[in-house]
This record gives sequence, structure tokens and C-alpha cells, in this order.
Amino acid sequence: MEAVSYLNRRNRMQGSHQPTEHPCSSSVVKHIRAPVDIVIPPSLLLISLKKGKKWCILLPAVTYSPVWSLVRRFDQPQRYKPFVSTCIVKGDLKIGSVREVNVRSGLPATTSTERLELLDDEKHILGIKIVGGDHRLKNYSSILTVHPEIIDGRPGTVVTESFVVDVPQGNTQDETCYFVKALINCNLKSLADVSERMAMQENIMPIN
Repeated sequence: MEAVSYLNRRNRMQGSHQPTEHPCSSSVVKHIRAPVDIVIPPSLLLISLKKGKKWCILLPAVTYSPVWSLVRRFDQPQRYKPFVSTCIVKGDLKIGSVREVNVRSGLPATTSTERLELLDDEKHILGIKIVGGDHRLKNYSSILTVHPEIIDGRPGTVVTESFVVDVPQGNTQDETCYFVKALINCNLKSLADVSERMAMQENIMPIN
């Protein structure tokens, strides 16, 4: 729950809103059967030229992150989030960037305005805050972390998403947490499906 404590401290320091007396906070953990990093080994590329000449080029090793490459794309959440239909980010992607998200039918929302609070490519941490939109998730902040782990003897990834959100009028803490955790579980299940498929494709079709 360290991420939840961090979110609470950050919100208090920013002082951008007055939280409700009993905000809802929790975390969701997902284990994914895809490694944080896939290292594609060096390989030779043979190029045939005219008059029978050939060039041989050594391609360097490449590190590819199937899970983090999806998570870090603040500008493309629809790559794995099933309830996002479109996303628009104005300007360069950086801390403080704001995205306008259109939500698919099936949720009690149509739009969401979200700000990028934290993006750490070394520690694999993403922080987002909802700052507007047509929904009931007021003062929602989340921290998502990605760490390597071993699953059944093979490299895998554990993803943890922690959140803090105000409890809407007319709802209880339990109801609010249940809804938000169900939404996050749906997103992380989709993240697992997409990243595991990407990792399988990399193993079956390596660069050579």
C-alpha cells in the first residue's frame, strides 16, 4: 500500500482540491506470463548486391518490453484498455501532458480528461490523475508499477495499480472500491492478454 500512501501525500501537497472525508483507496495486482524485458540477440543480415557481391551486417541486440511498452503509452491507452475508444493528447508527451479520452458504451461515463503525473522508464512507474470529464470518478489518482517475477519457472511480470478516489454522493466506500477495482481488473486482464500475445510473437518470429 506504499503507492496509496504516496498518492495521498501527493494530493495533499498539491492542494488542488478538497478531498472527501472518507476517500476510497486500494490496489489491484495482476501476474502476467510475459517478461518485463525480452532481449533479442544479435543477428546477421545478409544483403545481396549486383554482380554477385554480398554485404553482411551485424544487427545489435535489442531489448524489448512487451508489458511496459503498452503501459507507458499515455497517448494510446486504447492499445489495451477495452473501454477506451479514442484518445487525443495535445502537444509533446511529457509530465503534465493532458489526454482527452472517449469512453465506449457500457460504463457510466462518456469522456475523461487525464493528466500525466509520473513516467519513469527506469523504474517502470506510471502516474495519472483524472482532472475532468463526464463521469463520477472525482479526484481520481493512480500509480501503476511493473516489476519482473518468475512464474512457473519462466520470466513474468507483476503489475500493481494503486488508486485513490473520492466517494461519490449516494455511494459507499465499498461500492466505490468495488467498481474501480472491477474496472482496473478488466484493464489489467486485457493488458495481460495483449502483452502475452506480443511476447509469444517475439519468441516465434525473432528478428534475424
